[in-house]
Amino acid sequence: MQDFAVAFSALAWGPWLLVLLLGGGAFFLAYSRLLPFRFLGHAWSLLRGRHDHPHDPGQISHFQALSSALAGTIGMGNIAGVAVAISIGGPGAIFWMWVTAVLGIATKFFTCTLAVMFRGVDTRGEIQGGPMYVIREALPPRVRFLAYWFAIVGLVGCLPAFQTNQLVQIMRDVVFIPQGWIAADGDYLRFNLASGIVVASIVALVVYGGLFRIANVASKVVPAMTLLYIVAALVIVVLNIEQVPSLLWLIVRDAFTGEAAAGGVIAAVVSTGVQRGAFSNEAGIGTEALAHGAAKTTEPVREGLVAMVGPIIDTLIVCTATALVILTSGAWQSTEANGVTLTALSFGELLGPVGQLVLIVCVVAFALTTMLSYAYYGTKCFGFLFGAERQHYYNHVYVGLIVVAAVVSLETAIGIIDGSFALMAIPTMVSSLWLAPKVMAAARRYLGTLR
Repeated sequence: MQDFAVAFSALAWGPWLLVLLLGGGAFFLAYSRLLPFRFLGHAWSLLRGRHDHPHDPGQISHFQALSSALAGTIGMGNIAGVAVAISIGGPGAIFWMWVTAVLGIATKFFTCTLAVMFRGVDTRGEIQGGPMYVIREALPPRVRFLAYWFAIVGLVGCLPAFQTNQLVQIMRDVVFIPQGWIAADGDYLRFNLASGIVVASIVALVVYGGLFRIANVASKVVPAMTLLYIVAALVIVVLNIEQVPSLLWLIVRDAFTGEAAAGGVIAAVVSTGVQRGAFSNEAGIGTEALAHGAAKTTEPVREGLVAMVGPIIDTLIVCTATALVILTSGAWQSTEANGVTLTALSFGELLGPVGQLVLIVCVVAFALTTMLSYAYYGTKCFGFLFGAERQHYYNHVYVGLIVVAAVVSLETAIGIIDGSFALMAIPTMVSSLWLAPKVMAAARRYLGTLR
């Protein structure tokens, strides 16, 4: 299974996909002439609810939509994903994560504007948004197969494999083994299985409540945990401020030399950075459009502006904070630990037990909220394929697979999700590039009124 997952991910993340994501993002950046970027202040105003209208079509507020999207992006991608990026691609991979974030800001403006502009109606008569509805409502019949492509692959891409795997790993490696509750060289199958059952039970309590319960939990937990995590990382940065300039230079230099990457190949640095960046902010993947497509608004451009804030928070801020902590500790060079364990070792080395405690709390919160958001995304894909009245069946499968994800290897979890994300990006980016002129026409009209 592991060999298949790794091969699947490597095939899906070929050079062509890097061109699609990076080239598409660069196109959106140039085509918009940075117009949306000039209104980031207005985006923050929208998040504060100053333009909310409770009777607008949709299901959740702008803030809840962003919180739900961030619940899916801020989490293992920002904590464990950064550690994986540094372990495989070296510090230079972080630079390419930054690149995906900058381009992702523009990409999210287009994809999430379209998610509201071309919303569709499901089989229960409720308004829904997302790449599959954009494709169905706005593109010619000959390419509507892409809508089903996205929904089918989304059923796999939205599974909680990576989150569950890393949540169980940090509890095992950072809590149970150091306390002597399980042997360091023992068989972890029983522990992983029991942990998976506990996590599945907690997630089930929320996901069966639907989008409103997920959005309410996310809007409360995500901002608080993000602030806690950033404060802890900021304390480390301030205490080691003299190292920051050299570490930032290391990131930039290694991005173009590949000295620290596996095999010393620059292509590995770029590929790893883009993969982990895409997993971190999900720009162009389509999951972000599923959340923002549910926002209560009659103005698509507003939601596009709100969505632009996502990559700034989850990649440029949170991922950079994680990277500086790991690089400052030096643990990435002195241990074979990977994923969330590497991040935990770094926090523990720099802040002691308090640092590890903060990280454990944040990991548990982020992993659970990400699983909640992914459950919602998966049910929307299932509802599109089989009817909204049957979408609750996906929750049963989703909760059951949490237990399975707890016992598979990290490489298997990453491979399956990475490969699926790559395939989800194809219909999302193709439809967004195709409909980009409609987004810019709406943007000029709306942003012109703000002037």
